[in-house]
Amino acid sequence: MAAVRDAVARGEVDVVVPESAVVLCVDGGFESPVALRLRVDPGVIARRVGGSVTGRGFVRVEVPVRDVVEGVARGLGSAALPPYRWDEWPRTFDNPGFSVRYAYARASWVGRWARDLGVEPGAFVNGEPLELALVGALGDLPGRVVQARRERDARPLAFCLERVASAYHDVHERCPALPKGDERPGAVHAGRAGLAEAVRIAIGDGLKLIGETPRERI
Repeated sequence: MAAVRDAVARGEVDVVVPESAVVLCVDGGFESPVALRLRVDPGVIARRVGGSVTGRGFVRVEVPVRDVVEGVARGLGSAALPPYRWDEWPRTFDNPGFSVRYAYARASWVGRWARDLGVEPGAFVNGEPLELALVGALGDLPGRVVQARRERDARPLAFCLERVASAYHDVHERCPALPKGDERPGAVHAGRAGLAEAVRIAIGDGLKLIGETPRERI
């Protein structure tokens, strides 16, 4: 909202500055319909944030993957939301509650095993398509926390946690963070360990926000 506030202060638009805006993670970038909502020229807002305007009039900002991962790894905050409960059983991937809890446990295990193998979490810069899909889901989490607080409804955050968990299971199985056999640890492993750490923190914080204690063992 700083961009809208600045545009108002400079007389470029004449609107009441809202408290928040919807932000969507789309194809590795972030898009917002804020200009459409306010009925102002999206180009004005885009210039303020160093972004562009999409064909549908959304303001788009490209954020480096590394920045998204590091931002999520700093946490989602601690202000509690209305509680949300998934079923405990069955413990299969058809149960979204199990999927989320197991993703947290898996990311925690990766952290421990990585340390045992001398792999320290590092900067995640590039990635495979599956990893970028996970980064996109992670990048959507802070906005869903804001939405959940605004609407006093934990479901936006819970559903986003489910998407993060599903994406992480694919990454865990197909883009391993740990070296195999005689493979020497490298930058790719450090980056993936860092991504797993971001997942652990994000899902852990998300679970706490909706009233559930994260578990490393299920």
